[in-house]
Amino acid sequence: MITLKSYVRGEFRVGAADGNVTLVNPATEEAIATTSTKGIDFHGALTYARDVGSPALRAMTFAQRGELLKQMSKSLHEVRDALIEASVQNAGTTRSDSKFDIDGATGTLAYYAELGRKLGDAKILVEGAGEQLTRGARFWGKHVQTPRTGVAVHINAFNFPAWGLAEKAAVALLAGMPIVSKPATSTALATFRVMERLVESKVLPDGALQLICGSVGDMLSHMQSQDVLAFTGGGSTGAQLRGLQNVIDRSVRVNVEADSLNSAILGRDVEVGSDTWQMFLRDVVKEMTQKTGQKCTATRRIFVPSDRMDDVQSEIAARLAETKVGDPSLDEVRMGPLATAQQLRDFRAGIAALVESGAKIVHGSPTEVNAIGVAPGKGFFVAPMLLRADKPFDAHRVHELEVFGPSATLMPYSKDEDVVALVAKGEGSLVASLYSDDRAVLETIVLGIASQSGRVLLGSAKVADQAIAPGLVLPSCVHGGPGRAGGGEELGGERGLSFYMQRTAVQGDRALLDKLLPSAVAEAAKP
Repeated sequence: MITLKSYVRGEFRVGAADGNVTLVNPATEEAIATTSTKGIDFHGALTYARDVGSPALRAMTFAQRGELLKQMSKSLHEVRDALIEASVQNAGTTRSDSKFDIDGATGTLAYYAELGRKLGDAKILVEGAGEQLTRGARFWGKHVQTPRTGVAVHINAFNFPAWGLAEKAAVALLAGMPIVSKPATSTALATFRVMERLVESKVLPDGALQLICGSVGDMLSHMQSQDVLAFTGGGSTGAQLRGLQNVIDRSVRVNVEADSLNSAILGRDVEVGSDTWQMFLRDVVKEMTQKTGQKCTATRRIFVPSDRMDDVQSEIAARLAETKVGDPSLDEVRMGPLATAQQLRDFRAGIAALVESGAKIVHGSPTEVNAIGVAPGKGFFVAPMLLRADKPFDAHRVHELEVFGPSATLMPYSKDEDVVALVAKGEGSLVASLYSDDRAVLETIVLGIASQSGRVLLGSAKVADQAIAPGLVLPSCVHGGPGRAGGGEELGGERGLSFYMQRTAVQGDRALLDKLLPSAVAEAAKP
């Protein structure tokens, strides 16, 4: 058993033993690590980031910051196998799901490294050529974005211990802000290994990235007006963070990515057995089972035309029945356990709540599972589950409660306008996917659900063999969603930098502004 350390003020530090929390292997329930932050100087960590990390990053150009990200990506890729093993051991993910996490981390870092190269030798962003402000042609205005001079505090969820750190870090570092990153304690082993590697590689300037392994303590009470807070996790926790007195008093900028009742919609035009039909089934089953359904982008609600309900139920159930559950280190296993004992309790309680609300279980059991390669009664295993609610407008909990695990609820609709209304009952989601080859269907539903969705994926015959699955978050597209999804937005290429920068209107003599704030980033277009 190892001790996970926090990396604070340029050193790995161990918290007091009387504050220890134990991490376990969710497949065996064996204790594998302990960690504590008791006695860690959180105020000192934030001050070190502001005083040491921030000046170093702000002095760099975008190209130089991008080079840091490139070296981070390369360094982590070199220890890819070790990071995968840490994820399998502590997060309970299969090797395939662990690769999804690790490769997502290095890929996002590489993407923002390339963006930094394209932005070139500038240190700030200038928005367009500006505009004339008065009748006189000389008085001009421009908008610029400059790095905030504080620290970015990142609080990440348990399901992506590597990608969670990297996707936020890539954007913040390119924007010029230092980071204090706090992973979920229960699955922090892989994150700790990531930090070990980055420190060993010496790719980052002092104070640019610090790590808190364990409780966040009183850190948020020390945040200041130039700081930002980015959180991924439960909606109730996100609301609590937004409501912290210090956050309110100092107008700390907050971004939240929270619960999401993501939808998959089968269009009325899709024929059984068609390429679009197969794409729909493939994506739904993947989103239900990948990472044991523990993804913020996983499909939770499946809407299909009323006359296709039985066909879809039969097909999904048959595919779920082929999913082998068990020890994630085994090659034949396709789905590992839930991450913690609490997740298991919450999953079972959530299924019970959905059934009480009017859904019925049509495949799987919340308590019975044949887990391959594990001792009887050990591990936090569940079978993939499909539920069905034939009166979706009456099954209120299905549209209110996210059961964070391998389950989804199948529901019928008759008109395109009805499915738009049903999606809206979820009050905002990270992603919705629509499968159709009919332009009229696409137009009605896409325009109807766009305001409720952070992202909409359109599946059709022409992209059936090219498109990504809806649960894959690409760094070039925004990630976030309205309402219960947190109301936040991150990634999205250059768009993501804005959270870490201050937009300022600068007004004055046009000739002076053009020299001080050139409209185009120098050398940006050169290879």
